[in-house]
Amino acid sequence: MRIGHLVESLNPYGTAAGLVDLAEAGRDAGMELVVVSFTPTGNPQVPAALRKAGAVPVALNLAPWDPRAVPRVVELFREHGVDVVHSHGTRPDVVGPAAASRLKVPAVSTLHHIHAEAADRGDRVRRTAKVLARKRFMTRTIATSHLQRDWYRRIAGSTAGLSVLPDGACDPGVGTAEERLALRRSLGVDDDEVVAVSVNPMRRGQGQDMLLDALAELPDGEPVTVVLGGDGPLRPWLESRVAADESLAGRVGFRRDADPVELLRAADVQLHLTRADTMPRALVLGQGTGTPAVATRVGGIPEIVTRDTGALVPMSASRVADELVRLVRDPERRRRQGDAARARFLERFEAGVWVGQLTEIYRSALGWSGAPAPEQLDAPEPTRP
Repeated sequence: MRIGHLVESLNPYGTAAGLVDLAEAGRDAGMELVVVSFTPTGNPQVPAALRKAGAVPVALNLAPWDPRAVPRVVELFREHGVDVVHSHGTRPDVVGPAAASRLKVPAVSTLHHIHAEAADRGDRVRRTAKVLARKRFMTRTIATSHLQRDWYRRIAGSTAGLSVLPDGACDPGVGTAEERLALRRSLGVDDDEVVAVSVNPMRRGQGQDMLLDALAELPDGEPVTVVLGGDGPLRPWLESRVAADESLAGRVGFRRDADPVELLRAADVQLHLTRADTMPRALVLGQGTGTPAVATRVGGIPEIVTRDTGALVPMSASRVADELVRLVRDPERRRRQGDAARARFLERFEAGVWVGQLTEIYRSALGWSGAPAPEQLDAPEPTRP
């Protein structure tokens, strides 16, 4: 089975990063991927990883709404013998079903975001029209969270043609004592210091500003060091704020080029304080490493983090500080929640589980013998109170 995926770009922080895991796990299930992006990326990480996993990455370098998009995608997918077109994002969701129609193959789309409340009546009408067009032209739509399912149903009127399937990830594995020790040595802290990490990209809405506010409220002498991994436009501001505050400078380290998974494997706690999120991959990977999380109660995050695997907090620096202190002072709780996080990942988010369910969606869309009937894949309607 060959699946043509359409994405906006092969950015390592975007949807394409998850497709690397899908390509790796899908090989054993007979799934081959052709991943087409509309805009190029200056980072070769994802294209190289896709090739290594056996997928075919192609960057078209097309301007927004370039009329050549559909014929170029049709040409590429026909050349590679694609059986299903799977789109991810606004422009891919327009080009995908048009290309699928010309190729006479099914069109599948994944919802990766929930649009904010409509600004006015005209905006509401436009968004409703998009959902209804999706319902008409997509063979199947995939919501990655029940929150998305509820949003979709409010506009579309039903969940017919909609499945709920969270994106999965390849098993990152649990960190070793040697990895934990190496990170602490690089930070210059004691071996028994609690290390909390945040691996969110450093841009607006990702919560690093609130995290620093929370750290400023920690009691003096609390044995915790925080590592901020990743990069982004806010990194210079974050670094300057930490450097200007003596208490923060002694507690916060930056690891711009570190592998996020390696940081999570060596950490005691994950901090994920975004202001809006649907199904964040970083939290899924954190669960795979057996790392308990302190995360904001927004979007689809409560479908990942539970009371058994971490702590959910409101958008409050004080509450973040309180929960972090509780975890720092309770190693047994960290161990228990880390074990539960690992078990939850293996049950719900491990890439093999994801591939198995996605394969059934593709087989149904293709109408293959023995595949589930479309209505069997429809998400259950939300229960009314």
